[in-house]
Amino acid sequence: MLGSSFAAGEGRSAAVAPNVPREARRQRGHRSHLSGAAAEDSVATHYGAAGLPIAARRWRGRSGEVDLITQDGDGLVFIEVKRARTFAAAAERITARQIQRIVNAACEYLAQMPLGQATPIRFDVALVNDMGQVRILEGAFTG
Repeated sequence: MLGSSFAAGEGRSAAVAPNVPREARRQRGHRSHLSGAAAEDSVATHYGAAGLPIAARRWRGRSGEVDLITQDGDGLVFIEVKRARTFAAAAERITARQIQRIVNAACEYLAQMPLGQATPIRFDVALVNDMGQVRILEGAFTG
């Protein structure tokens, strides 16, 4: 029954019971969130230094979320930020399903722009490693 307590795992199978206590999982999730936010801040600083101001952070539409959107002249750059121990590990975290969600969200964002779908765009992936270094993959995928 939901809400009742179990004595020493009673009533739970070993395959279902978590190995990590709930508080530890919560703390790990919180650290992961802060680490991801720090990576996004580093990437935003990187783009700002290159003269591309941030137009939106963590923009969410019905289709999904775009981590960062920058203004590039008359166009926009939609940026997916991935952080991991290495650049390669970060790049491996990008899935085809995620790319489709980002493209769909970008289409929603473009609907509010004066030129709409005719707005020049680019999709970048920003990889951040454990050392805080940033590597940008410009034009990583197209919509």
